[in-house]
Amino acid sequence: MLETPLILETLKGTLRRQKITYARVAEHLDLSEASIKRLFTRGGFTLERLEQICALAGIRLCDLIRQAESNPEAISALTPDQERELVDDPVLLLVTFLALNSWTLAEILACYDLGEADVLRRLLRLDRLGMIELLPDNRVRRLVARNFSWRPGGPVQRYFESQVRRDFLESSFNDPGEHLRFAGGMLSRESLTRMEQSIDKLLAEMDRLIQQDSDLPLEEKFGTAAIFAIRPWEMPAFKQYRKVERRKPK
Repeated sequence: MLETPLILETLKGTLRRQKITYARVAEHLDLSEASIKRLFTRGGFTLERLEQICALAGIRLCDLIRQAESNPEAISALTPDQERELVDDPVLLLVTFLALNSWTLAEILACYDLGEADVLRRLLRLDRLGMIELLPDNRVRRLVARNFSWRPGGPVQRYFESQVRRDFLESSFNDPGEHLRFAGGMLSRESLTRMEQSIDKLLAEMDRLIQQDSDLPLEEKFGTAAIFAIRPWEMPAFKQYRKVERRKPK
């Protein structure tokens, strides 16, 4: 589900470009200008009122949502130095993960042994990096693009990989919500490509479910990670017996 603040920010940008004032919106909705400003600041628009404002601006609500999803100003990646800054400050990296997963300041403070000033300092840093916008009442609006990702082989990915090797795979995967399967066989290049495409679809489905569950209470959700990987590989115990001239290139 697309976040309401992002829709409202996109709508405000549309109104500014068309020079439609809050006063004109208020007149169109038969509300006071103060009420309109409050609704844009705090949210609370009904679907009907959003559609009425869109009609005033000459766009459809579905087009507004599409514009919000494809926000050209949203960043899709950080620089290596910015990623290194996150890795060098574990609290900043934690707050980044939580903020991008729609945690509020109150939820962070209730769950983690962190001071409010420490968390706010990190949120302000994320605001300066362009990853979030810190709104009034310390509300957080996510600014990164839907296709945001960490740099391949970059500082954050390397950090996560070290955690995967050290902690994530140290499990029997027998508890509820845990699942591990290993499969191997002989595949052609074409079949490997199809498997890669299947993994991409599975990742897209996981992202869809994350968005679907974003409005659920924290008590009903779990921090979850998954590894999807495939590559040509032969067990070292077997490979040692293969003739040199029969070893295949990667």
